[in-house]
Amino acid sequence: GLFKPVIALAGETIDAISASPGRAIAKIGGICGKTAQAVSEAEFIASVGYHAGLLSLGAMKDASVNDLIDHCAAVAEIIPLFGFYLQPAVGGRLLPVEFWRRFAQIQNVVAIKIAPFNRYQTLDVIRGVAESGRANEIALYTGNDDNIVLDLLTTYKIGGISLHIVGGLLGHWAFWTKKAVELLDECHWIADSAAPIPQELLTRAAQITDTNAAAFDAANNFAGCIPGIHAILTRQGLLEGTWTLDPAETLSPGQAEEIDRVCAAYPHLADDEFVAEHLDDWLG
Repeated sequence: GLFKPVIALAGETIDAISASPGRAIAKIGGICGKTAQAVSEAEFIASVGYHAGLLSLGAMKDASVNDLIDHCAAVAEIIPLFGFYLQPAVGGRLLPVEFWRRFAQIQNVVAIKIAPFNRYQTLDVIRGVAESGRANEIALYTGNDDNIVLDLLTTYKIGGISLHIVGGLLGHWAFWTKKAVELLDECHWIADSAAPIPQELLTRAAQITDTNAAAFDAANNFAGCIPGIHAILTRQGLLEGTWTLDPAETLSPGQAEEIDRVCAAYPHLADDEFVAEHLDDWLG
C-alpha cells in the first residue's frame, strides 16, 4: 500500500513522456512475494496501466519447479510476464533449464531478464527458451552487470535456433546513463550489421566490469550496491547523499575508495559533462 501512489505516479510520468512523438515506452512493474501477494500486485499494476510485470521468485526459494510454474502461470493470467533470474547473492535462487523451458512455454511470457552473474546459468535460460518453441516470441535482456557488452554482442545458436540478448535492465543504467545509452546503441549497430567487434569495445567492456564491481560492491557480496549507485549520483550533484530507506544500508568499508579509483581510471565512461550542463534545468 505504501508504494502504490509512487507506482501510479511513475506510470503517469512515463505516459507524459510517451506522449511526445517517437517516445513510446513500455511500463514494467515489479512483482514479488508468494502467489497471493504476487497476484494482488499484478492486479494493481495492470489496473494503473502497466504493460508487463517483472516477476521475482525470491520468496519461493524452497518451491519445486512444478510449484514455481503454477505460481508464474497464475500471475500470467493477469498481466504479461517479464521473467527475472535474480542471482542468489542478492536474494534470488538457482533455476534449472527445465524451469526456463516450461516458463517460456507460458503463452503470456513476453521477456526474460537474465541476471545470475554466471555464464553457465545464463546459458540455462537461453537453452530453455530455445527449447521452448517460443524463441521468436520472447525478448531476452541482460542483467549481468559484469558482462553487459558481451551479452549484447553475442549470437547464441542452440539446436539450429539463433537468439540474441536485445537490451538490458541493469544497475549500470542508473548512473552514467547517457554513456550507457550510447553503448547500447553501439552494440545494437554491431550486432545488427554483423560488423567486426572493435578491440577497443572489448577493452571498454572490461573497464565497465571493473567500474560495476566498485559501484555494486562485488567485494562484499553486493551489500553496498544501492548506496554505491547513490554515491556516483551524489558526486554528480544529482543526489544529496547515499541514504536509503534502511539506515543500516550504507557503503561498505573501502567501497568509497574503490569508487574514487574507477572514476579516476575511466573518465571516458562517465557522463559528468552532460549532467553538469543540464543539472540546473533538471533540479529546477
